[in-house]
Amino acid sequence: MRAIEAPASHGHRESEMLKEKYQKEIDEILSRYPVKRSALIPLLYLAQQDEGFVSEAAMKEIAGLLRLTPPQVYETATFYTMLNLKRVGKFHLQVCKSLMCALAGSDTVIGWVKTKLRIGPGETTADGLFTLSAVECLAACGTAPMMQVNEDYYERLTEEKFDRVLADLKKDGICSLKTGPFMWPELANAVKREA
Repeated sequence: MRAIEAPASHGHRESEMLKEKYQKEIDEILSRYPVKRSALIPLLYLAQQDEGFVSEAAMKEIAGLLRLTPPQVYETATFYTMLNLKRVGKFHLQVCKSLMCALAGSDTVIGWVKTKLRIGPGETTADGLFTLSAVECLAACGTAPMMQVNEDYYERLTEEKFDRVLADLKKDGICSLKTGPFMWPELANAVKREA
């Protein structure tokens, strides 16, 4: 008995929609790279901005645009934790799992998420608001414990700050405690002199 191929044609429609929706952006990205393959990560990121994750249909379309095989695109998409292969919550909480951040309290932050939102790494709350991911280095070891929520960093977290971040995100969709992409580490003596 032959399998029905409806999902493949549905994915084809989705991929055409991506190209139709973002043709100008795709052309601009491709124009930056003399070697087409070099545009892979920016195109994957564009696909993720569209759907919140990189779908199989988007990977197939990107493969066609760059004259790559779908497995070549997939192997890149699975390598980077900044690319999501499944739908994530509105607020993607990312906590570093590297040794330095673990020593500075990242396990404590994951514990707060587990206690307050009742989800662990790779899980999403029932309301679809929050997803927790344990990721590799976020380059903020000097201001840990911290977490990245979507594109924003929240550094030097305490449980009180963490609670406020969650409350503000639920209520307003944004929190004023964000510190940007990262803060510069402060020297202990410089902090003492200012106090």
